[in-house]
Amino acid sequence: MTDPEAEFVAYVNARRGALLRSAMLITGDPHTAQDLLQDALIKLAARWERVGEGSPDAYVRRIMFHDNISRWRRTRREVPVREIAESARPLGGSEPVDPARVVTGLDVRRALGELTDKQRAVLVLRYYDDLSETQIAQTLGVSNGTVKSQAHAALKRLRELLPEAAEALVRSEERP
Repeated sequence: MTDPEAEFVAYVNARRGALLRSAMLITGDPHTAQDLLQDALIKLAARWERVGEGSPDAYVRRIMFHDNISRWRRTRREVPVREIAESARPLGGSEPVDPARVVTGLDVRRALGELTDKQRAVLVLRYYDDLSETQIAQTLGVSNGTVKSQAHAALKRLRELLPEAAEALVRSEERP
């Protein structure tokens, strides 16, 4: 017979880092992300015996998504993203780098902050957590069509916000 409490602790220890990174990308703020994850893990602990055998990651992601939306609706204020100094360096290329055309992680995080909560969640779940459209739809409780339309709108908006990244992608695809 297994000990549910020990299983829960092992799960949290194994998945905390990845889930915190997802929460950070969803919220854009490290402190809010920690609170969001902690609240989700508390809710998971209360239902561990039912959820632990299935897909606890999906359950935690769904809780974080819905709690983040609820938090946003309650506060309805802008949460500033902390400035993080990052240096831009070429990734092994010999071409000189024009600092004005470099897209940093900070630029991407700022652009993510300009998206709606649902668009941001879809992109994080798709491109960071590597979930399929069906898994995202199940996690968020929406249809596959909604996932596709939100992803399309979010990527279009990111291309507008980060034209340098879109140009760099086109250039890299044109190279032999």
